[in-house]
Amino acid sequence: MGFLFTAILAGLIATTGMTLVLWAITRSGWTNADMVRALGSAITGKYEDSARVGLIIHYSAGIPIALLYALAISLIHTESFFFILLAGTAFGFVHGFAFGFVLVELAEHHPVEQFKEADFQVAVAHLIGHVVYGFLVGLVLGLSKVL
Repeated sequence: MGFLFTAILAGLIATTGMTLVLWAITRSGWTNADMVRALGSAITGKYEDSARVGLIIHYSAGIPIALLYALAISLIHTESFFFILLAGTAFGFVHGFAFGFVLVELAEHHPVEQFKEADFQVAVAHLIGHVVYGFLVGLVLGLSKVL
């Protein structure tokens, strides 16, 4: 597989994994980590019918971000599966850590009431989601051997 195809595949798989993790966290009742509906309702202004719009936005961001992860990992010049996996996971951690702060700050401006409050638990949930995302990007890249 070529580099671009592999990065796109990694983005699809990783975004799906992250979406499922955040859905499971929300479903468990621990905290509201429904990134898909939060994104969708930020555009539509309402919770109803926000999932489709949210999925489009989430995948539209997840695929190019996977390409950036792949480019960054390729600059490291390693063929070690373990190191590629570790690098993807580390990028996910840094990305999730930074995003957690941004999320908490932006939440108060959300147009839908149930997403106006984002506390430490929401930030941690998104950190977990991003770590899973980075792990899956690294896994796909490492298994593909295109780097």
